[in-house]
Amino acid sequence: MPIATPEVYGEMLDRAKAGKFAYPAINVTSSQTLTAAIRGFAEAESDGILQVSVGGAEYWSGSTIKDRIAGTLAMAAYAREIAKNYDVTVALHTDHCAKQNLASWTEAIMDLEIEEVKAGRLPWYQSHMWDGSAIPLDENLEIAKRLLDKAVASKTILEIEVGAVGGEEDGVVGEINDKLYTSTADGIKTVEALGLGEKGRYLTALTFGNVHGAYKPGHVKLRPELLGTIQAEVGEHFNAGDRPFDLVMHGGSGSTEEEIATAVANGVIKMNVDTDTQYAFTRPVADWMYKNYDGVLKIDGEVGNKKTYDPRAWGKAGEAGMAARVVEACERLGSTGTKMK
Repeated sequence: MPIATPEVYGEMLDRAKAGKFAYPAINVTSSQTLTAAIRGFAEAESDGILQVSVGGAEYWSGSTIKDRIAGTLAMAAYAREIAKNYDVTVALHTDHCAKQNLASWTEAIMDLEIEEVKAGRLPWYQSHMWDGSAIPLDENLEIAKRLLDKAVASKTILEIEVGAVGGEEDGVVGEINDKLYTSTADGIKTVEALGLGEKGRYLTALTFGNVHGAYKPGHVKLRPELLGTIQAEVGEHFNAGDRPFDLVMHGGSGSTEEEIATAVANGVIKMNVDTDTQYAFTRPVADWMYKNYDGVLKIDGEVGNKKTYDPRAWGKAGEAGMAARVVEACERLGSTGTKMK
């Protein structure tokens, strides 16, 4: 199917919120990982979200070029063509963008998309994330207000982060401490600044102990029930129901099925998946190399085995492994079998 239009993406989010499930948002860094992600969605009969970080965007342009704008547009162009061959709907999203990268990446893309919309064309992406978690909340929300106006003009949806996420994401390191838990007061400030949809739709990552990276279950102290408390108290404050926020879950590696289910029940409709799918792609490749080392290497003057060192051979193994992990993510988030007809 084609990439979601702005209207279809809005419908996807509405369906997830009403159905109390969430879409996996899979970070991709290459044509092979993008194909693996869409394959996984199709096998799970789930729509989904493909996203790229600033480092991923630079890699898309070529590891020695590092042109984040070119890489972002290249990913979108590839996705548009490949998505036609799969019977699911996917949306495109630019992931965590810290303040120092706004002007040269996300905001630059949004400005270009505004011109596309003015010319009667669709934006390349359906949503963009502004990550203000490393700066004071007041400054974070002031920037978010400006970006929300641009999101409306570009027919995209803004994603913001309220609270801090620990661990490392694209070179930005967050400490693991009490700041990882958003408060109701933070949620109220967010609504006061951005409204409840009347100024433009936005997604919110409220933090509840989230940490980027790979951790064993139990190491990270997640409190997904906090999301329900904030939703209820903010909803009561503004007379806006029991789930006023469209929520996103970041830093979910190592989360238990129960923690994920609780987060989804409390309004999470998008969950970022990156670290786990990176491993799911690379692990089968490593296995292939170990099992076929005498073929992938030209040992003692031999010629090796082209059938084993052909990148398509081990690439297929990586694609299959990552696709299987995407299917697992869909199952955990409840999106399996929910694709739009």
